[in-house]
Amino acid sequence: MTKTTQAHLALIGANAIYGANYIIAKGIMPEKITPPAFVFIRLAGCTILFWLVKLLFINERVEKKDFIRLLLCGLFGGALNQMLFFHGINLTSPIDASIIQTATPVLVLIFSFLILKEKITMNKVLGITIAGIGAVVLILYGNKAQGTSSFLGNLFIFFNACSYGLYLVIARTLMQKYHAVTVASWIFLFGFILASPFNYHDFINTNFSAFTTHTYLTIGYVVLFTTFFAYLFNIFALKHLAPSITSSYIYLQPVVSFILVSILAYIFMQSEYAKDINMIKIFSCILVAAGVYIVSRTKKGKIR
Repeated sequence: MTKTTQAHLALIGANAIYGANYIIAKGIMPEKITPPAFVFIRLAGCTILFWLVKLLFINERVEKKDFIRLLLCGLFGGALNQMLFFHGINLTSPIDASIIQTATPVLVLIFSFLILKEKITMNKVLGITIAGIGAVVLILYGNKAQGTSSFLGNLFIFFNACSYGLYLVIARTLMQKYHAVTVASWIFLFGFILASPFNYHDFINTNFSAFTTHTYLTIGYVVLFTTFFAYLFNIFALKHLAPSITSSYIYLQPVVSFILVSILAYIFMQSEYAKDINMIKIFSCILVAAGVYIVSRTKKGKIR
């Protein structure tokens, strides 16, 4: 098996993990654990894991001038990213969240143009417009839809995608300069420090005695697979594939979530999950996916 094939398999695995996370993480909130407490555990767990790997295998120091950039990455890629995601997924439908997240590559494009002054092609302008319409329709529809959709939850997820997209742009030069594990270690450490004042109170007041085996398995999945392994899979893929190919695999996330929700709706026909499947959401998903696909196509004309 070639490295390229392994990289594709790694991306499939990473985005399948992300797609399942929308269902799995929502399953224990807020009955067993609140979103702030979940964020505290996730950031703390991943900080420990990444620093353990760094101290054992990556002997690399960071220049003082890069710590400001790492701090910003910790804010947007760690603290805000995690808090907005868990508060959003706690309020809204897993399908809505996974569809809105597919706009991340488009948001990266916008931030790259504004911050890095990268040129934008006609295809990218068209793709941004189409994907933006899809995301706006889904967010506004969440205010009126039945089931687990939520306008506020969808808005949190959209801001989460904005925060993560901004983090990717800020972290671009750092990823070229340092080992990815080094960057991740500092991002999670700063993210944990910045987010702790907002999450620590919920963490210490969590009723851990009420946790079941399912609760611990869910938390373990989010910390170990969704964050640690999925991040490592993406690192491996980026060594052998172009970033445009890597980002295109984000389409798998709403597909995985939609399949899981459909299975739950089939098993529990009277459950709230059955209300989360409708033509408006399918149409929104198609619009966002089509927009991102157009963005990734071959360049034509360029707009300054």
